[in-house]
Amino acid sequence: MNLFNSAHAASGAGAPPGAGWEQLIFLGIFVLIFYFLLIRPQNKRRKEHTELMGGLAKGDEVVTAGGIVGLVKKVEDDFLMLEVGKGVELRFQKSAVGATLPKGTLKSLDS
Repeated sequence: MNLFNSAHAASGAGAPPGAGWEQLIFLGIFVLIFYFLLIRPQNKRRKEHTELMGGLAKGDEVVTAGGIVGLVKKVEDDFLMLEVGKGVELRFQKSAVGATLPKGTLKSLDS
């Protein structure tokens, strides 16, 4: 019986005063680093891509996420028609467009 009483009487070392604040500050710094390195750049890229999709117009030269280069012939709500060769038109989702190209890029690629 004496063994159990001494086990209950012995208390573990408590945390020093102020230890909770250090953990909260560390967690806050970690959240800030996570935000500035991961979340913020991703939101910026998403916003730029949304603006790109909204600004597509007939005659733009674009490259898709799959690497297909073409000239926009028709823009619909969610799709667009790309002329990828002479007389060859393909329908793509707007979200598949990766970037717009400067005017004349297709002519320089053909030659």
